[in-house]
Amino acid sequence: MKTATPTLARAINDRLALDLLLERGPLTAPQLRALTGLSRPTVSDLIERLRADGLIEVTGETGGDRRGPNARLYGLVAGRAHVAGVDVRRSAVHATVADIAGAPAGSASRPLGESPDLVALASAAVAEAAGGRALHTIVLGTPGLVHPRTGLATDAGVPGWRPDLLPALRDRLGAPVVVENEVNLAAVAEHRVGAAAGHDDFALLWLDDGIGAAVVLDGRLRRGASGGAGEVGPLRFGGEQFCALLEAGAVRGLAPAALADRIVGAVFALVAVLDPGLVVLGGATGRDGGELLAGLVAERLAPLSPAPTEVRASAVEGNTILQGAVLTALGLARDDVFG
Repeated sequence: MKTATPTLARAINDRLALDLLLERGPLTAPQLRALTGLSRPTVSDLIERLRADGLIEVTGETGGDRRGPNARLYGLVAGRAHVAGVDVRRSAVHATVADIAGAPAGSASRPLGESPDLVALASAAVAEAAGGRALHTIVLGTPGLVHPRTGLATDAGVPGWRPDLLPALRDRLGAPVVVENEVNLAAVAEHRVGAAAGHDDFALLWLDDGIGAAVVLDGRLRRGASGGAGEVGPLRFGGEQFCALLEAGAVRGLAPAALADRIVGAVFALVAVLDPGLVVLGGATGRDGGELLAGLVAERLAPLSPAPTEVRASAVEGNTILQGAVLTALGLARDDVFG
């Protein structure tokens, strides 16, 4: 069995320390030693290395209430890099910028008219949110299929859509841009900070102005060969497409029980094929329905499916797609900046 080279070992130790600072905030050298199990000389070396690379800095001292010298607190240099998440709706573009520690640094929105210049509006929203800061990575969520290899998306009814949106945005913004399906990004947020936290397997059923699903298995987002995994909208129930049965206008005023009757067919299809163990009801309909709606769907699902499945309502506050875009951008930026 091969052992790690000194260079690889240093890189692993550095990333371990940086991830701990992300998770816990500023730490002292003794705390880093206790949490990592590394020796005093190793921790001293990595602190000096990370400071020299501009990744961490002294943020204060601890131990003022005891005798003896105070211990320095080391924290991330949060401004080392910034990322942007973008949510392209059929009516507006929303952008949020965060520093590499994940703290919000700015946000902006632009409404879409009948024939908008989508590239110009998205770029303007990102630029306003960035406030003059250079951006390391931008992740944009959009309706429609996004090919997992080319990153090119299909037109899903967004005003001003153009097939070259990805390269056009890269040219206009002068930064790496990644385009991802909106529901996939919502699933990232649910997995990291929402109803699916701690679950390696789940499906998200998105019920909003668009209808779709996202699939996470073994902790990984599954897109399919052409980006079509989870596209449940065209499924037909009683001769009608699922998307027509459950879009916002079609369910307005429905009693929770009647709404659950419409939803359970698509949930069963996901469970029968994937056996995810957990289905999250997302989008405005799923979030507003809350645990009452989730419980009603679970009751109707139980006699249909031999696979035990929990049904939960979305637990992400605010714009789920935008949060998933920022989290995805942060993951890419940290892998590049932290190593």
